[in-house]
Amino acid sequence: MLMTTQAVTTISQLREAVRSFRAANPGQQVGFVPTMGYLHEGHASLIERARRENGLVVLSIFVNPLQFGPNEDFDKYPRDPERDLRIAAAAGADLVFLPEVAEMYPQPTKTTVSVRDVSSGLCGASRPGHFDGVSTVVTKLFNMVQPDKAYFGLKDAQQVAVIEQMTADLNIPVQIVRCPTMRETDGLAKSSRNVYLSPEERKQAIVLNEALAAAERAIQEGPVTTSQLDALLRTRIQTAPLAEIDYAEIVWYPSIEPVELSSREAAGREVLLALAVKFGRTRLIDNRIVTIPTRQ
Repeated sequence: MLMTTQAVTTISQLREAVRSFRAANPGQQVGFVPTMGYLHEGHASLIERARRENGLVVLSIFVNPLQFGPNEDFDKYPRDPERDLRIAAAAGADLVFLPEVAEMYPQPTKTTVSVRDVSSGLCGASRPGHFDGVSTVVTKLFNMVQPDKAYFGLKDAQQVAVIEQMTADLNIPVQIVRCPTMRETDGLAKSSRNVYLSPEERKQAIVLNEALAAAERAIQEGPVTTSQLDALLRTRIQTAPLAEIDYAEIVWYPSIEPVELSSREAAGREVLLALAVKFGRTRLIDNRIVTIPTRQ
């Protein structure tokens, strides 16, 4: 473990710091938390878990242009590296990698990583190319850090599924650790984009968690059909006048395939209740993973 949190900006500095740690601490593991910065308690929880489980904790802060569409908020995405470094140090990060775009992509990218099927629905359908950008940058970061474990929050459960599929298919020797969604006291999932919400939008945004909770109760109390769950989610979200639904779907997890809850094979399997809803210009996502109960 490094004595203090060290910040580096180049790939060569990152690799040398990790190499030095491994040389001096044989047998100890390296944990990695990739982020786009503007850290909050959700990110801190990932760092804290990595701290408990590894000898070295590496955090990356990089707003990746490849995963933003032409009309999305890359230039306006919130950034505060000094604050991020304070949060990272307090949570237990040893090494923070803060590269510029030119460091990560010194020339036009001709190689990308694409995960079929798992990335095609939900956010993949409404944000074409998004997950290719995610998979490409995470592959690059895994190659740079070569961690033993990498920590991802389940707030973006589809992203976790994509990364798990990618690491399995490409035989990348890293364990993907799923971490629970962190929420505000009123249930809103913590997100860097929450700062964009107006006071009224912020007040109404709790409808996402309320809709997910209602759908989970319906599954547990069941039986319930997929179409009934879809109607429940949409009806509940539409009680918020400012909510504009991008998608509200129920899919198998982690395959992200369409669900038919009336089938006998559904019992004991996990489904993902997934939402993407706009409040003004702010697009929020939220989800719950629910196990279908076995009924007599």
